[in-house]
Amino acid sequence: MRGNDRTIMNKEIISKLKHALIVSCQAEGDSPFNSPEGVTMFAKAAIAGGAAGIRSEGIEKTKMILESVNVPVIGLIKSKFDDGSVRITGSFSDVDKLSAIGCPIIAIDGTFRKRDGLTGPEFIRRIKSEFNALIMADIAKEDEAIECEKAGADFISTTLNGYTPSTEADKVYSPNFEFVKLLLQKLKKPVVAEGRINSPQAAKKIIELGAYSVVVGSAITRPHIVTSWYVEEINK
Repeated sequence: MRGNDRTIMNKEIISKLKHALIVSCQAEGDSPFNSPEGVTMFAKAAIAGGAAGIRSEGIEKTKMILESVNVPVIGLIKSKFDDGSVRITGSFSDVDKLSAIGCPIIAIDGTFRKRDGLTGPEFIRRIKSEFNALIMADIAKEDEAIECEKAGADFISTTLNGYTPSTEADKVYSPNFEFVKLLLQKLKKPVVAEGRINSPQAAKKIIELGAYSVVVGSAITRPHIVTSWYVEEINK
């Protein structure tokens, strides 16, 4: 695809996600939905309900979703850092695999933790020079967000706030409205809110604050977790 055509397509993809709901269709472990077919059914159901985009983990799962839906798909591959904390698409091999299946948006760990000798922003700068996909930088802190924007990320997402060793205390904020507000003040690129957004009211408030998009996962696509919320309240 020629450069100008790619630019036009990327602008169209970005515009489709403005003030929209993105549903994270992921399943892990012994979940009965932990298969390409399982998460694809979730994706189809989410789109039927009005979702404008899908976030997906894993090559085979993402490939099937890409082949089955007509909305923008954000692909990623999860792994772990040495301390056991989650890492999002942390190698050039991961990026190459997602690019090879035609994933239009790739989520990248934008934290300062190093992978292949590079911090998240340094990694994103390299990816933007070598691949055509749009990049969503998953960050945990303000300074990471600023540096990822400078590195060329197309979206900045709050995905990892509360899920890195230095931000675990932020898990008490459900969701972290103040962090979203801070990023909106500091950044020019679209800010995507993700993490502990467990009600329609919370999603609405985040859009009203000015977020570009909202990503919701567990509250929609992990029924065993939602069930546990009810059980815990009943048993209190």
